[in-house]
Amino acid sequence: MSVDILTFGCRLNAYESEVMRGLSATATDTVIVNTCAVTAEAERQARQAIRKVARERPTARIVVTGCAAQIDPGSWASMPNVDRVLGNDDKLKPESWLPGAGSAVSDIMAARETAAHLVTEFASRARAFVQVQQGCDHRCTFCIIPFGRGPNRSVPIGVIADQVRTLVAGGYQEVVLTGVDVASYGPDLPGAPSLGQMIRRLLLAVPELPRLRLSSIDPAAIDDALWRLIAEEPRLMPHLHLSLQAGSDLILKRMRRRHLRAEALQVVHRARDLRPGIAIGADLIAGFPTETDELFDETLRFVSEAALPYLHVFPYSERPGTPAARMPSVPKPVRKQRAAALREAGAAEAGRFFAAQIGRTVSLLTEADQTGHSEHFAPVRLMQPTEPGRLLSARVTGATDETLLAEAA
Repeated sequence: MSVDILTFGCRLNAYESEVMRGLSATATDTVIVNTCAVTAEAERQARQAIRKVARERPTARIVVTGCAAQIDPGSWASMPNVDRVLGNDDKLKPESWLPGAGSAVSDIMAARETAAHLVTEFASRARAFVQVQQGCDHRCTFCIIPFGRGPNRSVPIGVIADQVRTLVAGGYQEVVLTGVDVASYGPDLPGAPSLGQMIRRLLLAVPELPRLRLSSIDPAAIDDALWRLIAEEPRLMPHLHLSLQAGSDLILKRMRRRHLRAEALQVVHRARDLRPGIAIGADLIAGFPTETDELFDETLRFVSEAALPYLHVFPYSERPGTPAARMPSVPKPVRKQRAAALREAGAAEAGRFFAAQIGRTVSLLTEADQTGHSEHFAPVRLMQPTEPGRLLSARVTGATDETLLAEAA
């Protein structure tokens, strides 16, 4: 049997899973579990998956890697049928996948550069992910990820351009730039290019790339060059996803975020002024320690004030070793209730956004089962079948609570 990969967590993990798919191509009867440490639920799901593999495929070699494995390798190594545990840097080293190679978890906090890996194919995906940086130098009080990913390291612009050029030549119509903290791109490279400067040079270097999209970005770190691209560059999709986390100043300060409520609203308004119709989403944490009903209401109101149609909501999850884990906690049932309220508010904004698209013609990247995503990253269901990976114009004829309905124009 060939290598199977179970991926949990972010788009960067998705990219790295494809790197490992290539590096481990000669392995047999192996299951790689690429873990996430953002929440306790992500870790629970990974452990559950490992137990299921151990039951259903008792002869398979199980290799565990990713952020959770990097942070606490011993607990994963002790699970039944786990053969090896690899750290985040080690999983991307060719020698880690040679016959006879053992477990390896290097000191991620000592990392100083990010190795370049050429990925030419993404399993079951119409769009491709390209890593532009790794790690994070910030220390938000709720976040354990810097200890799983290490300090900020940027990929040189020429390497990014080569990767994107290869993917476009392979038929990919859209590329998503991803990393742990993409807005921190560049200070460790010669000339210290900003994220916006890198994107401008990338688009000049690869004029054949039709669509470029960004993964989640810190609203406090959008540079002037990126603002110009948002305003002027049609190949940069009209879609921003902000690493917001809260809409209350007091909670943002306790999270040690670099923006306040008014500054986040200013980013939203500026983006819409520069690019009318742009779709904006946000990551939000519900039930952060010390969050009262009044403070939560500030975040809930922010969703409607900013008209955010795409929300990624996390009930707060204690991460041992972080400052927030020592703060007075909110009861877990309350966290879940607040998360549900935020999702409901986001669904209402999504419904309004989808309704406004009816009658418009959108640029659609087709995926599987007559589905795709518009330039605004709105999910779209086509009335007629089409092959995945195509760019086409489609007229929006209707909408449900979760998707646009369209027919090819």
